[in-house]
Amino acid sequence: MTAHPLKKNNDASSPAARQAARISRRWPLVSGGMGILLVAALGAIIAYRENNLPFSFDLAFLGELVEHRSAFWDVPALLMNNIGGGIIGTFVVPLAIILILLVLRMKWAALYFALATIVSAGLVQLLKNLYERPRPHDILVVSDPGSFPSGHTANAATMAVVLSLVLRRVWIWAAGVLYTVIMLLSRTYLGAHWLSDTIGGLVLGSAVAVIVWAPLAHRVLTERERRSGSVRSGEAIAVRDEQ
Repeated sequence: MTAHPLKKNNDASSPAARQAARISRRWPLVSGGMGILLVAALGAIIAYRENNLPFSFDLAFLGELVEHRSAFWDVPALLMNNIGGGIIGTFVVPLAIILILLVLRMKWAALYFALATIVSAGLVQLLKNLYERPRPHDILVVSDPGSFPSGHTANAATMAVVLSLVLRRVWIWAAGVLYTVIMLLSRTYLGAHWLSDTIGGLVLGSAVAVIVWAPLAHRVLTERERRSGSVRSGEAIAVRDEQ
């Protein structure tokens, strides 16, 4: 008995399927790689133009925020500072997310989040030490040396993109964008970074999340579909039992 031609073409081991898988992995690698190169180029431009001086838009943006500083806005800005960095941002929040994903039996998603977070943080520290950009003088918090790129913003962008790709919900995307933008604004409001630092962190964090997604996408999506199928089956059994 011969196999149905459509079934043969849809076989995951067929040449067509393997070619499609290679293409689906190629765009994240290319786009993410270009994003990282763009950040590295921006850092080089900053470092080698007039001794790391800020751009005119950096000065204008920070000046506008400094003029509007108040005790009211200090509270959310300092809250974001603690959530996005230090012990809470570096260990507590990432470990909590990994634990939740493991409890939900999404081990590949947990691995994806862990790897993306580690790689993003590593590249941030590498670029900080490479370019050694001075932070603004009007800083309100204690921070480590190196202003470019913003680690808080990179971490926020990585988290937002990873969870959006894993959970695939519109509200997750919206919440991720909002969280990253608020983090970006809080870093410049506190004088911890220039605007260009936060833009570099946003692009870097997003690019890393996309690159790490490429080799793990199939396993993460398969795991998610399997879990969704199990949930639907469980709900169907519960409805049948109630009847």
